Amino acid sequence: MKNIHLVSLDSNAHLVQPEEFNDILLTSSVRTIFTDFKKHQPLVIEVDTLASDALFLMQKSHVHLQLVVDHNNEFIGTISQHELNEQQFLIQQKKGFDRYQLTVGDLMVNRENIKGLHYRLLDLISIGDLIESLKKEGMQHCLVTDPENKQIRGVISARDISRRLHIPVDIQSPQTFVNIFEAVNDTHHHQQYAF
Repeated sequence: MKNIHLVSLDSNAHLVQPEEFNDILLTSSVRTIFTDFKKHQPLVIEVDTLASDALFLMQKSHVHLQLVVDHNNEFIGTISQHELNEQQFLIQQKKGFDRYQLTVGDLMVNRENIKGLHYRLLDLISIGDLIESLKKEGMQHCLVTDPENKQIRGVISARDISRRLHIPVDIQSPQTFVNIFEAVNDTHHHQQYAF
């Protein structure tokens, strides 16, 4: 057995963060920025959690995405601060829902509407290529799947890429017909009642 000598902490030492290191480039493989659920516990939230509580907890812990699970702890979707923003609450209120009764399940992105990246491709794709794909799809996060083992293996976040590479990664949500209709309808409504 080796004799290990422990030392006192230096009073000038600070708590290091991953973004302080410049070891990742746009040409680096996606694996370097991948949050692997084999090594990191996935951030999950239950489907019946009140949406307002979910938003509070996510903001307090600086989390932007959580995986939604059912009562059997099975993955059924994702919820991000984007789905929990004020605009989404107002849209649901216009549909007759009480904003304080809305749950994560009412606002989440369902599993069947989520696109992912195959685990085998992590070493074959550069971060720059992935950023372009995320921009094209309007996705802030990308789940990594391992179909052979029937696993959701991890997640890649545009926000993490931005922090680690010290570059802005601006990803806009794609405009859907519903978004455009609601924006036009709101504008028309405000013009109609302007004094």
